[in-house]
Amino acid sequence: MKVTVVGAGAVGATCADNIARKELCEELVLLDIKEGLAEGKAQDMMQTAALLGFDTRISGSTNDYSKTAGSDVVVITSGLPRKPGMTREELIGTNAGIVKGVCENILKYSPNAILIIISNPMDTMTYLALKSTGLAKHRIIGMGGALDSARFKYQLSQHLGCSPADLNAVVVGGHGDTTMIPLIRLATWNSLPVSKFLSDEQQKQIVNDTMVGGATLTKLIGTSAWYAPGAAGAAMVESIVRDEKKLFTCCVALENEYGQNDICLGVPVVIGKSGWEKIVSFDLSAEEQALFSKSAEAVRSMNDVLKTL
Repeated sequence: MKVTVVGAGAVGATCADNIARKELCEELVLLDIKEGLAEGKAQDMMQTAALLGFDTRISGSTNDYSKTAGSDVVVITSGLPRKPGMTREELIGTNAGIVKGVCENILKYSPNAILIIISNPMDTMTYLALKSTGLAKHRIIGMGGALDSARFKYQLSQHLGCSPADLNAVVVGGHGDTTMIPLIRLATWNSLPVSKFLSDEQQKQIVNDTMVGGATLTKLIGTSAWYAPGAAGAAMVESIVRDEKKLFTCCVALENEYGQNDICLGVPVVIGKSGWEKIVSFDLSAEEQALFSKSAEAVRSMNDVLKTL
């Protein structure tokens, strides 16, 4: 089994580190456009192998895609963060070119790879990967909902005073502060509805804090988060390479599911060796469905920018 992570920045390197520690593959390639960055981080990780006890072989590459040949799964984290004064269109335009180029180069050497997209704006970049590559929809997965759901569980655990591992809670919709939808009505603590333990005010606070989770961290640390996004990407890789059939909320192509078509948006999906295998239908309330439709409209407006490039 071979896995490639494109982008050796904080998110990509953290994702690769998690993959190596869990021995999810025999060979792991870290690729970046910056000279020496991927090679240096790969070597640094390999020097932890004797201390941590893993046998995954990690190598780095500066933009040499031939070294990624034969990858089964590729995680794409490449792209620039939005800078002060940069418009939404400029961000999409810059990252669209990067992501499209990465996909083309990866598929030259790994035509059967499953692609996991982390690059932002994630919903639009997932849609771009689907449209530009022509791959079967099950082979392209956006990571956002897996991260947002983990953040949702964290917020719930802080109010409940419990282990996040004992919680089932999902976030659907777009991967954005105003487009994600934490489904607190369906959240449970070991099968018991969390509403049994939380006041209406607490529930609203948890939803709000989840939605601004990424922005909160950016304000605190001065840049985008990386530990949880990297771990979320690695968790998805694990479900694929070990055929775990785990249920994640992920950004995938919708064909009339949840009332939407021709869009990639976060919904509950089962992930296994073939990529995402099926969409699980949740019975959304009228209010939740309205929020989902509103989220889809916002993501479509972002996708429309691709037509002008």
